[in-house]
Amino acid sequence: MVQYRRGTGGVSGAHSVSIRFMVGARTLTSVRRRLVRVPHTLAEVRSGRCRALPPLPADAEGYLVTSLPEAACDSLLGNGMLGLVRQRYTRFHVDLSLGFDAWGAGLSANTRQGLKRKARRIGGEVRRFRTPEEMAVFHPLARAVSARTYQERLLGAGLPEDPVGLQRLAAADAVRAWLLMLGERPVAYLCCPAEGDTLIYAHVGHDPEFAALSPGAVLQLEALRDLFAEGRFAWFDFTEGEGQHKRQMASGGVACLDLMMLRPTLSNRALIASLAGFDSGVALAKRAIQWVGAERISRRLRRG
Repeated sequence: MVQYRRGTGGVSGAHSVSIRFMVGARTLTSVRRRLVRVPHTLAEVRSGRCRALPPLPADAEGYLVTSLPEAACDSLLGNGMLGLVRQRYTRFHVDLSLGFDAWGAGLSANTRQGLKRKARRIGGEVRRFRTPEEMAVFHPLARAVSARTYQERLLGAGLPEDPVGLQRLAAADAVRAWLLMLGERPVAYLCCPAEGDTLIYAHVGHDPEFAALSPGAVLQLEALRDLFAEGRFAWFDFTEGEGQHKRQMASGGVACLDLMMLRPTLSNRALIASLAGFDSGVALAKRAIQWVGAERISRRLRRG
């Protein structure tokens, strides 16, 4: 797995990126390479376009191309660089032009019933924020939640400690945020900057003490309800990676992948070979475990 920050901003300069050898959520070891991250916006993903790669700086060892539509992958390969797919996923989104009722009708019956049940069980109050003054209230409360989340502790992807960026976005009407409160205690937050007509699932988290109550899913439902009613944005972008409530709440998605491309040096060839072998071994082990588990279940069923 390649560690990078969530978001869909423009191409950046080269940065040191941690390339991890992982089994599930556990990192066995990692190496670092200076890579230029090339993300794709939701509009590019939906159109199937591949963003042109910028010139590679002299101090960079390659590119990390994220949310590349699978159909466009071949167009980047064969240019002399070493390529390796690091992960595959669906880039989920919500079409906010559908309207809340039509969107809800597109969810599975189990999802609709589950969301209603979770909302009744947790109760609480949803607070909404969009202006600079409101963001000044939101930020410290959300930071209190973010500091406890796995996103911040393990991935370094929590809500930024400096509120200046949020204030700037709010002044431009380019951010929406929500908190789920139980009494006066914040238990989940969602903070979404905007790029044009698209709102981005950028900063999200919940207090692990309340994880069994699914506060994140409840807050996401209320955020989407607000966005459908507001009519300001056309799309809600769930960004890179997958998750249960992304799959459940999305109105659509595009098959994407993250592609790492490295200069063809000896050390990079060794790294690519090691990663490919390691990933194949992990995948084989997972299939074996699943097969053994299925066999055990089958034997129990046959025995009655």
